[in-house]
Amino acid sequence: MFTVLGNTWALMLGMMLLMVGNGLQGTLIGIRGEIEGFSTIELSIVMSAYFVGFLGASQLVPELIRRVGHVRVFAALASFISAVLIAYPLLTNPIFWSVGRVVIGFCYCGVYITAESWLNNSVDNEKRGQALSLYMIVQMVGIVSAQGVLALGNPNGYSLFIIISILVSISFAPILLSISPAPAFERTKLMTLSRLFTSSPLACVGMFLLGGVFSAQFGMSAVFGAQIGLSLSQISLFVASFYIGAMIFQYPIGWVSDKMDRRLLILLISAASATGSASAYFAGGYFFALVFAAFLVGGLTNPLYSLLIAHANDFIEYEDMASAAAGLLFVNGVGAVSGPIIIGYAMNAFGPEIFFVIIALLMATLAIYAGYRMTQRATVSDTSSYAAVLPNSTGVAVEIAQEYAFDITNDDEEKSDA
Repeated sequence: MFTVLGNTWALMLGMMLLMVGNGLQGTLIGIRGEIEGFSTIELSIVMSAYFVGFLGASQLVPELIRRVGHVRVFAALASFISAVLIAYPLLTNPIFWSVGRVVIGFCYCGVYITAESWLNNSVDNEKRGQALSLYMIVQMVGIVSAQGVLALGNPNGYSLFIIISILVSISFAPILLSISPAPAFERTKLMTLSRLFTSSPLACVGMFLLGGVFSAQFGMSAVFGAQIGLSLSQISLFVASFYIGAMIFQYPIGWVSDKMDRRLLILLISAASATGSASAYFAGGYFFALVFAAFLVGGLTNPLYSLLIAHANDFIEYEDMASAAAGLLFVNGVGAVSGPIIIGYAMNAFGPEIFFVIIALLMATLAIYAGYRMTQRATVSDTSSYAAVLPNSTGVAVEIAQEYAFDITNDDEEKSDA
């Protein structure tokens, strides 16, 4: 691990600062929007706009990198992020904020694609798993740390927006000044949705539903907290709990997934997450019950992302895994775009308490569908290894994880045959 850190410290430091900035702006926008008097529906559109940009970048940035190179793309996109963040408190208008969020979502996705390409190029095959694990830890620590920074500032003023802009501006200095050469870049084509659905209906449906859940956690959780009257420090802890849970549950669930029918595990995790979400609704706004529910929901839903990709891989040939993953990420992005809008309209009609009810319904739907799929197809005996990735990862990180998981699976088979 120290060898990997020595080879990638500049990249990891830059990504840490970027994730602090992204985690901070995601929560701050929801709180500041409430202060500015934006309606719930307006805020839901603002939050959804980030995922519109993210989804668009996943299709457009690879070609941009191929044409002008990693360094130029990274520097340009990071500069746009910094500029938009400074402009937010100057133009407190939901239309501008929505456009700004599209730009930020586009730029962050592009930055992730570039950084993950560099990460893949910085280590050899033997260290790739350690590098990916370190990258995930850095991402999670950055997002959780951002909530602590939020609690120290004043969302009414300019200071927090300036802090985010500074963090983003500093972040690309260690990366661009490092001596690592820019890697070659190849774009992966998406598998057609019809073929993808035929190969793994559960993965397609699950990724769409999870897109809504993830965007609710990242976008609307701060809006929910502000509307039920939580203090700034309470909102910070509430939002951080989603990501702390994700960090703790990721690897235990991955270990279990290699030991049992993944559809059953998807069913159990989805049902438990739905139960946890429903319990938050019945807790009547009790703060520590909300924190525990966020910890449980974040911890259970985030590993489902990797679990559904692994489940899809069980029915796909190795040479098709990358294109299948790209297709699943697209489906997840479509769900993420629709999630905040659906929750926003529901919160506007029924009150903020409906936030956890919507998450419970989405997860219950996934649990029911997983149970149905268990009756339609026999259990697969020869499964691929679980590769942990985060929902905000791009197709590049997923490909790295898949290659590593494939190598692990082959090594295990060789040992069993020996």
